[in-house]
Amino acid sequence: MSRICPWMSHTRGRGLALLLSVAAATFVLNGCGTKTETQKQASAPESPLLADAKRFFQPLPAQMPGSASDTPDRVALGEKLYHDTGLSINNTQSCNTCHRIDGGRPGTDNLKVSLGALKKPGTRNSPTVINAGFQFVQFWDGRAKDLKEQAKGPILNPVEMAMPDEKAVEERLRKLGYDDAFRKAFPDAQGDPVTFDNYAEAVAAFERTLISRCRFDRFLEGDENALNADEKKGLQKFIEVGCTTCHSGPIEGGQMFQKMGLVNAYTRSKDLGRFEQTHKPEDKMMFKVPMLRNCALTPPYFHDGSVNDLEQAVTEMAWLQLGKKLTPEEAKSIVSFLNSLSGEGLKSATTRSKAPVRQASAR
Repeated sequence: MSRICPWMSHTRGRGLALLLSVAAATFVLNGCGTKTETQKQASAPESPLLADAKRFFQPLPAQMPGSASDTPDRVALGEKLYHDTGLSINNTQSCNTCHRIDGGRPGTDNLKVSLGALKKPGTRNSPTVINAGFQFVQFWDGRAKDLKEQAKGPILNPVEMAMPDEKAVEERLRKLGYDDAFRKAFPDAQGDPVTFDNYAEAVAAFERTLISRCRFDRFLEGDENALNADEKKGLQKFIEVGCTTCHSGPIEGGQMFQKMGLVNAYTRSKDLGRFEQTHKPEDKMMFKVPMLRNCALTPPYFHDGSVNDLEQAVTEMAWLQLGKKLTPEEAKSIVSFLNSLSGEGLKSATTRSKAPVRQASAR
């Protein structure tokens, strides 16, 4: 000991101080010696359900594809265009009329089919615009490759906004006083920036900001308390039944075409889906698989808007697509999980405020 004690006496002051500092830091970091709930979750082993869910789903990305070149001026212009009824043939219709985002609405009008500017009914249900840019194509039949191409459709559609042609849209934009806003949004444009193509790009830029995360994102990121017991049971049933065959990925769908009535025929509609675009026999009754994000907020369901109740929609899809007959309890359980996909801050038709349709104009 005589050969060791002198070394200890020489260093024990600094050593003791170091040990005390480490102990104090550990004490503070652990919340006075007790782990927080977040720390407990981080250190706890992943549950089998979460591990299983991660095989099929991913949290929503922070940005949509194509947003790298979006600027605040371009997004601001797109927001005005999105809400402006002056861009329809009779100044009554905007993008927001059918894809409502005002008052906490979930990006749709909750109608079976929407009415256009001339009060003509559409032929398909208007899907939500929220998170839409994460889908692999746009429209039920996939005729638009992205949001920009999609934005060019409704404004010229004779049943929707009914503008006669691209030149008429450009003339209307100038008449409404959008020249300066287009110059700011497209500073590198060669010549007049007020073009139909730039109109679509601006609307798409705004729509790329319509991202809505939900509790299921937090669950996938490790917060297993983000879902309650009923929702977890419903998630397990959703996986067991085979719904993930089509409804997987970060938006729970929207990544493929599938035949409506794959196992048992769908007979309520004569709509032949993608076939009307391609005229290929194999595309009859093929539709883009809808994403399930916010589905609890966006009735009615299916391409024809023929079902208003989500439990009925789940039951019918299990039979039509998988050949499985769900019990009412099983359908209700799956709906419990689907409720966790509702975007935080969005409201259902029964809880949101009855705010008027927001309209905007550069006039």
